[in-house]
Amino acid sequence: MGKLFQNKKFQNTMFFFATLTSVIYLIWRAVFTLPLKEGIIALIFGIMLLVSEITSALGTYELYYRKNRSNKVDLSLPEIPHSWYPDIDVLVATHNEPVELLFKTVNALTYMDYPDKSKVHIYIADDGNRPAMAQLAQQLGVGYFALANNKEAKSGNLNNALRQTKSPLVATFDADMIARKEFLMQTVPYFFLPRVQHKDGKWILRKQEEVDPNYKIGFIQTPQSFYNPDLFQFNLYSEQNIPNEQDFFSREINVMRNSTNAVAYTGSNTVIARQALDEIGGFPTDTITEDFETGIKIQSKGYTAYSTVQPLASGLAPTSIKSMVTQRVRWARGVIQSIRNTKLISNKGLSVSARISYLLSYSYWWSFGRRLVFTFAPIMFALFDLQVVNTTFWGIMAIWGPQYIFYTLAVRSLSSDTRNQRWNQIIDTILAPFMVIPVFLETIGIKQLKFKITDKSQSKPQNSNLVYIIPQLVMLGMSIAGLIRYLGGKYGVALFYSSFIAFWLILNITNLLYAVYFMMGRKAYRSSERFAAEIPVTLNYCGKTFSAVTKNISEGGFLFELEHPAYLPDDAPLEFTLKSEKYSATVQGKIVYINSAGNKWLYHVQLVPGMTEHDTREYLQLVYDRQHSLPKSMNIWVTAFDDLVNNASQRLDQKHSEMRALPRIQLNRFVRFEEGVSGTMIDFNFKFVLMRGLSESADTLTLVPRAGIRIELENTKKAMATPGVILYRVVNWEQLASSKAFQTLLEDWIFEYQNGTAKPRSKKKRAAL
Repeated sequence: MGKLFQNKKFQNTMFFFATLTSVIYLIWRAVFTLPLKEGIIALIFGIMLLVSEITSALGTYELYYRKNRSNKVDLSLPEIPHSWYPDIDVLVATHNEPVELLFKTVNALTYMDYPDKSKVHIYIADDGNRPAMAQLAQQLGVGYFALANNKEAKSGNLNNALRQTKSPLVATFDADMIARKEFLMQTVPYFFLPRVQHKDGKWILRKQEEVDPNYKIGFIQTPQSFYNPDLFQFNLYSEQNIPNEQDFFSREINVMRNSTNAVAYTGSNTVIARQALDEIGGFPTDTITEDFETGIKIQSKGYTAYSTVQPLASGLAPTSIKSMVTQRVRWARGVIQSIRNTKLISNKGLSVSARISYLLSYSYWWSFGRRLVFTFAPIMFALFDLQVVNTTFWGIMAIWGPQYIFYTLAVRSLSSDTRNQRWNQIIDTILAPFMVIPVFLETIGIKQLKFKITDKSQSKPQNSNLVYIIPQLVMLGMSIAGLIRYLGGKYGVALFYSSFIAFWLILNITNLLYAVYFMMGRKAYRSSERFAAEIPVTLNYCGKTFSAVTKNISEGGFLFELEHPAYLPDDAPLEFTLKSEKYSATVQGKIVYINSAGNKWLYHVQLVPGMTEHDTREYLQLVYDRQHSLPKSMNIWVTAFDDLVNNASQRLDQKHSEMRALPRIQLNRFVRFEEGVSGTMIDFNFKFVLMRGLSESADTLTLVPRAGIRIELENTKKAMATPGVILYRVVNWEQLASSKAFQTLLEDWIFEYQNGTAKPRSKKKRAAL
């Protein structure tokens, strides 16, 4: 079925019928269904509903047109000689972000590949004028531009840096965006597209007469990527089921806009031609989204911009609802300001298609208003008897029915693996109550001129979000009340005729349940993000070398896997060496948790302070110089019902597994001790043995399971919850832990427990773990 929706012929057929039925439907709505005799309130709401339907349809068809055109843009990375790579100034703008955050960002920049690294000039642009930031720049060997009393927000900070630098290319990064090692090598060559062409499978220099003097690259925008789950993923327990909410714009919409040269500059992870910045007078200062307006102005000067697909830098997504709402309000107001400032509609420097693309960026911020209209329309009728569409049930089924079917099929064929119609509605429902008023105020000229920094600190109390739940609860309550009132007392045919409004209300209730769950928040237990990573790690302990591979890694520690359980002390730091193809770090860490997964043993390591600066920098690169392990596509098998049930169960189930720092090895083995006592050894963790069904109680026991191996036990006298179970301390555990013979015995016991049969004997020596 999925292949059918991706079939081009099927898509075109669906959009043909969707367009035809939509035109018929919207004409019918405009001519025959407006509630002209229902009073002024019903008429106003009816017109708002019609306008919402029209603009929603136009946005869908524009997306279809843009998606078809985007396939014609070939954005292969040119291959250029190393001598062509120019000097580049890399600017990291900071205002009040902590030094620890900047350390990670700037550290990564110093590791970026470049043919001649002396051409890469990294600067911290600090309009906080902080001594600690100046010291950080000196420590990492980068430049520092201080700016006191900055009145022009981020634009003023960046412009101050531009005046003190001169390289032909400028890269801009936000304070939290950590670049990949290959960032420059994957972006700078695009600026030479006017001079080269791809022919017969290789890149060649264009002849002088083939060079188009009007083809100039203004900037290359790489996707905004985030290494922590965004709030939609995290609050809705969907971090394994949906990609970051911003991926849809960064990796799809912005890339599609390559076809109209309307790529949005998003402020970070970008390389810009200095000549283009000089021609527009630097970063604009009369808007709160200087990035968006900078992009429009550069393209208005005849420059071409491209957006790439592959993320090359990742940062922190907002971790509180307040900071996310503040961010979105700033984006919305800034886009409206920039549309006005650039006189977009009459801007002759942009093509008609580019202007349409940018106008749709403006109309996107009104989608939240449309969502409120779609939410309240059935409520008005079901709860207040206010008819906003003047028609009959059969009129709806005859005209709306075919349009809904074809439109839904067309949208589904247009949906990608990063976003579908359901999640569009959910996200709009969550944000709508907080976006409508700011968008309206900015549209009528009531500006927000103060630049509000998005707070990305990760220590927000959960209760701070609860105030945002009020509008969602009100709408949910009204929808449920409307559904109960509307269906109350109806049976048979009457119930059938009520199905349209009931369907609409149930759809809205579903979206509002998501919104309520979202606003309820979720407690974060981790202080740093964990990434799936396979990195070789070695450990020397008691004369033995343990070689393993990590399963994941974070700033605070890592997890590695062993084939067999081994004793490692949980009360003292151990020295580990992690080494990849690019980086190597020696770190101190403690074993804080051990668990089994299948036939493997997972050891969780928590780092302890004391790393050298070199090892700290290398370790941070081991952590962050990689693609994050969050989903890049949606799990299409997860339904709304699955999501809502999962959210309910996750919030009700507050159980946490017991954290054991020693391997708990299940044996369930019958043994006979030297004292004549027999019983079942339930499990073992080197220091303790849990026994069951002893033939007689004993304070001390001795087990000789194999020649040369002696296990001495002492009763702990500890009261146990399970009757007949006794916990014994292993008196000679240190001797056993360092014994190769005992390790072999333990492996044999584990094999027998797991397979129900004795392990085949081998003449080969067993390799050390």
